[in-house]
Amino acid sequence: MEQERKPRVAITHGDTNGVGYELILKTFEDPAMMELCTPIVYGSPKVATYHRKALGLETPFSVISQASEAKDNRLNILTTFEEEIKVELGQPSEEATEAARKALKRAMVDVQQGMADVLVMTPDNLPDFLSREPEVLRIRIAGDMRVALVTNLLALKDVPEAITKQKIVDKCKIMYTSLRRDLRISSPRIAILALNPPVEGSETPWGEEENELIIPAIEELAQAGITAFGPYAANSFFAGDYTKFDGVLAMYHDQGMMPLKTLTDDEGISLITGMPFVCTSPETGVGYDIAGKGCADETAFRHAIFLGIDTFRNRLNFDEPMSNPLPKLYKEKRDDSEKVRFAMPKPKEPQNEAAEKQ
Repeated sequence: MEQERKPRVAITHGDTNGVGYELILKTFEDPAMMELCTPIVYGSPKVATYHRKALGLETPFSVISQASEAKDNRLNILTTFEEEIKVELGQPSEEATEAARKALKRAMVDVQQGMADVLVMTPDNLPDFLSREPEVLRIRIAGDMRVALVTNLLALKDVPEAITKQKIVDKCKIMYTSLRRDLRISSPRIAILALNPPVEGSETPWGEEENELIIPAIEELAQAGITAFGPYAANSFFAGDYTKFDGVLAMYHDQGMMPLKTLTDDEGISLITGMPFVCTSPETGVGYDIAGKGCADETAFRHAIFLGIDTFRNRLNFDEPMSNPLPKLYKEKRDDSEKVRFAMPKPKEPQNEAAEKQ
């Protein structure tokens, strides 16, 4: 059966002047990794050899020209360009960026054509064009926290205008589906953060965006059967409430990423979901400052591979019974107990002193 064979993992080599090859070579220096998958590195055997020598590593690899030639129990490097490229460790360059672009383009084509099962992106300086697509969502994962964003890398002054009710609904639906299908959380609970801080003691404690966009979006999600709650003020939410949820949808980058990196010790990984194939990446930078020094930590990269393999298998297991569903023979009774448990408390009605004493 398809799920019994080892998944083929397409790996981009990232920026050739950064730590990409170090992460790859260190990870697959461990023979146990070959038991989990068949790795196919999209890049350059010549550049890989240069990095291996500079780092004093002995990780063996085979050179291939097509994904179909990949060998099990071996690190395979698929040549994505023939031209010579100058490696300048720790220095950004147009050559390095173009090499990363060619590797990603070839890898994406092969994964989409079924030549590989999972795409793992090694750090590069390419624009995050995947997350700009409306149907795609990058879920950052560190420890037990899973955070996604409504807007991506915008100046703070541009965030309010970029937020719409439909965008909140769409992003939350993508996250909800991914938590169920990719991570196999049966009934995900998603917290949606507020954009503005609440106004203490006011009859309308929230701002315009909460009242006109976020709260109506949460109500629409509830009608669709999605357990989303909020809005929550970020400062108090991350003081402890976040542990009660399976996912968090933040309005902008720093609102979600700063708590994620502060509250967890993990480097973090990303699951880029909403695409027809599985895609993951480590939440680490290109690492120009440590390139070639042998001190790059491959843990996050290794975990990105684990996540990709698990997600690939989870999707197979999730989709198989869904392909021919049985018709419902009865109407399910909806259980709103979770909605009550996590609903925002309503403001108390003013009472006179006599009523309070009673």
